[in-house]
Amino acid sequence: EVQLVESGGGMVQPGGSLRLSCAASGFTFSSYAMSWVRQPPGKGPEWVAGINLGGSTIRYADSVKGRFTISRDNAQNTLYLQMDSLKSEDTALYYCARRAGTSWSEYDYWGQGTQVTVSS
Repeated sequence: EVQLVESGGGMVQPGGSLRLSCAASGFTFSSYAMSWVRQPPGKGPEWVAGINLGGSTIRYADSVKGRFTISRDNAQNTLYLQMDSLKSEDTALYYCARRAGTSWSEYDYWGQGTQVTVSS
């Protein structure tokens, strides 16, 4: 079965950094584009970043450009999200998701999520 397991979340102060990981299994990871999405408390999901099969094409939401970096290691079936200069508005449950269709905001599988809380 398809499994996506996120880790690396936690509580950090504004301006701090975190690195999220997503371990993928149950499918050929290198054959799929992947995305990170997040869901702030009380709000709907928000697409954050996307990366194509080989990592040559990367896209970010305007809200995280210049601060977040998405990457992947196909040999290890792992997706990453490096988050720097964190702000309180970055507080959310973060999910990795397998892309579906032709849009970065479309996906068919996602993990259980990892919580990121930015607070002093």
